[in-house]
Amino acid sequence: MHWTASTHSPQHRLSIVAMNHQQRPSLVLAPSVNTTTVVTTTTTTTTYAPIPLPALPPPAEPKNPKDYPLLHANLPPSLRKFTLVFPGGSRATFHDGEDGEEQMQEEEPVASGVGWKMLKQDESGETGRLVGLAEAVERFGRKRSHAADNMMEGVELTSERDTHTPPRKKARATHVPPISTINAAAPPSPLPSPHGSPPPQPIWPSAPPSGVSSPQSQPPLQPDLSLTTLLTLPSLLTHFTTLPQPLQAHFLLTLIRHSPLPVLRVLHSVLTPTLARDFLTLLPPELVSHVLSYLPYSTLARASRVSKAWRAIIDSDPVLWRDLMKNTKIWFGGDSEQAFARSVYSRRTLEVSKVALPLPHPYKLLFKSRHLTRKRWVTNENPKHLSFSAHGTSVVTCLLLSHGRIISASDDHSIHVYSPATGELLQSLDGHEGGVWALAASRDILVSGSTDRTVRIWNLKTGRCTHVFAGHTSTVRCLAIVRPEVIDIQGEGGIVTREKWPKRSLIVTGSRDHSLRVWTLPRKSEPEYRWSGADDADAELTEEDVEENPYHKLHLEGHDHAVRALAARGRTLVSGSYDCTVRVWDIFTGECKWVLVGHTQKVYSVVLDLHRNIACSGSMDGTVRVWNLGNGQCQQTLTGHTSLVGLLGLSPSYLVSAAADSTLRIWDPDTGELRHTLAAHTGAITCFQHDEFKVLSGSDGTLKMWNIREGTVAKDLLTDVNGVWQVVFEGRCCVAASNRNNTTMLDVWDFGTDEDDEWVGEPPGGIYDDDTDGEDEAEEQADVDAMDQDLQVDVSAEGSAEPEGMQGGSRSSGVVDESDRCRGHSDTDDEFMDRVDGAEGSKSGSSSTRTNTHQLRNRTMVTGGLLRRNNLPSVDGIPTRLPTQETPTRPRVRPATRNGGRR
Repeated sequence: MHWTASTHSPQHRLSIVAMNHQQRPSLVLAPSVNTTTVVTTTTTTTTYAPIPLPALPPPAEPKNPKDYPLLHANLPPSLRKFTLVFPGGSRATFHDGEDGEEQMQEEEPVASGVGWKMLKQDESGETGRLVGLAEAVERFGRKRSHAADNMMEGVELTSERDTHTPPRKKARATHVPPISTINAAAPPSPLPSPHGSPPPQPIWPSAPPSGVSSPQSQPPLQPDLSLTTLLTLPSLLTHFTTLPQPLQAHFLLTLIRHSPLPVLRVLHSVLTPTLARDFLTLLPPELVSHVLSYLPYSTLARASRVSKAWRAIIDSDPVLWRDLMKNTKIWFGGDSEQAFARSVYSRRTLEVSKVALPLPHPYKLLFKSRHLTRKRWVTNENPKHLSFSAHGTSVVTCLLLSHGRIISASDDHSIHVYSPATGELLQSLDGHEGGVWALAASRDILVSGSTDRTVRIWNLKTGRCTHVFAGHTSTVRCLAIVRPEVIDIQGEGGIVTREKWPKRSLIVTGSRDHSLRVWTLPRKSEPEYRWSGADDADAELTEEDVEENPYHKLHLEGHDHAVRALAARGRTLVSGSYDCTVRVWDIFTGECKWVLVGHTQKVYSVVLDLHRNIACSGSMDGTVRVWNLGNGQCQQTLTGHTSLVGLLGLSPSYLVSAAADSTLRIWDPDTGELRHTLAAHTGAITCFQHDEFKVLSGSDGTLKMWNIREGTVAKDLLTDVNGVWQVVFEGRCCVAASNRNNTTMLDVWDFGTDEDDEWVGEPPGGIYDDDTDGEDEAEEQADVDAMDQDLQVDVSAEGSAEPEGMQGGSRSSGVVDESDRCRGHSDTDDEFMDRVDGAEGSKSGSSSTRTNTHQLRNRTMVTGGLLRRNNLPSVDGIPTRLPTQETPTRPRVRPATRNGGRR
């Protein structure tokens, strides 16, 4: 029935009626009309009986283990039995009934005694009774089941539970009204209610207008098991959040065990990134280093590509790479590893790194370089080979491989610089008026000695001769550049200190005029110097010409014949002469500390090892002698060669001698034991070089490579040549000068591959020539000035031109720097002191008898309190993070010393 009510506003019409003169005028209004419309809406509601939901069936046990991989997975023991404390305070022990008594016996036995028992965590003496999963969940959810705050939205609540709901102190938020089964429909009213319409009741809109419930109709949806399960999830979540963590874990694992493989994959994709932990970044560095020490090199290489963090950790661990080198037998000992590290750090200070990742520790680079050196030289059967002619038909007297340059000198007075990659002649250094028989290079500086009796210094970048030194009166037969390095200095009382010597780079030259000279290596910023007679072939050299040279330091006299060979490191200079003696000099003071007598014929070769404190010499008498520099005595005489021993080489583990008897012999430098005799050449050995893996030797007709550890021939690099004059190698490259068909040829081999970008070679003898132009010249000059001033004090006090320390033949004083006293002696220091037995040997000879003012100004002594170290690195020139003998897990124990540092 539909009623509509409406009201219209009255409309008035005004009219004026004219009357006669006896009547008054009147105003007549037309009737007004009001219209009211009444509308009544009647809604009929049809109700349904409660929809019965199907009961949840008992869970079906999965049968196919392929679809349910974790179906029979064992639960952890901590989830099979644990203690529960219910909300009411009662306690019980949860026990997974499926495991049975057999698994219960797997628990660890409980320690107990008379009147006591060891309790586990969260366990008391009253364990209560055993409960299962269903009972535990029910008891934890019982208290919440009486609350009005029910999370089962959309699920019908019984009226009884609503009736007995305890009153709330505070109003709760409005919940979704429960589904009701009572028909609350009311009969329609013909008029609108004055109090407003009643709230709508849940009825079906298609019911007829009647006050009586309509017939039951078919429900619009039919519930199934999925709907029933879905409606129980809120209640399940509510109960789950109230459970203790052990019970939650047990419940979840039960669900996971009954989950098919696709569900497990989804869980894995969510949990794996969430629970992932980078253990290398979380563990302490000591443990990380210990864990990584069990991995081989190939695994470490793969691990370093996992992430930037892993690469930084692996690359920067010095102990890891040191132990890896030791385990793979490529840790050589001595000072070779620390010298390499110092060289790397020195280069990095001069280079601006553009790499985002941290630079690797030098030991990592050293491991890779030595690993490649050991593998590539043997396994690469087809190295890149380049051959080109050089110097016409002249003999190559000297050959160097330095900083990407091949430098060769010849008896045709020339010096050539070639590219090892292309063989292109880069520079031709002309100026000498005689054959060039001595060469030494330091980065962009080249020093040459010639039969024209001069020493020339060249700029390899420009090809210019910047300095010409004169002083020798005969052929300059040998020379060396002595660079500053930290060395052991033994003072009075046997106290050993670590000092940097020389203070700046020096040049030492030996000549057939029976003498040696010491010069300062000019810096780029210092003025050029040329002897006035350098361009005049008829000019006569005078003593005044030598004194005018600001770079001349010392003139060392004492040999009675030509100086044939020399070796210099730190403050020590060793020279071998045709007078059958070997002399040991102090480069700084010019003092001849020892005259080593023992050879019966000319000495042709010498080598020096400051770490072992020994020098070795080879002579025409066929012997090699090992000399103790601490006492001047001959430690060993190595016999076996039957002819002139013209060449010697010394590495951390091997002493190699080459003789005119066509053999090479490999010795143990510590014991003098003969390890191998390399006999495959048919003529005198003309050249050789070795490292810890191989020996390259040249003779008439062949250039051979030997395995130094096994003493066998590895391969022939050159055959069918007239003669091999020189051979050098460094890193991946090897260069040889030979004569083929009356033509001088240079051959270059590259044993590396395109991936070997970090193959850093180790120079012969471990002498690095990194640029030190960035040194603090002001501080260095302060050291020199202080020593000059101290020398003047000593001279004036004694009233003699010869320093007192030189008269007694003593070395530097025993004053120890305070930083050394706090730091303590290293293991290498103790080994050094063990080798110095303190016995006095024969000493004779002296420096030049001329004691002019120029020599006094330059020959200074180190005396009390003058050991300055402000510009030295923390430990041996290497940052303190570089290890010596200790590891993070095994710190080095420094033994106590007595008697001034001796053990």
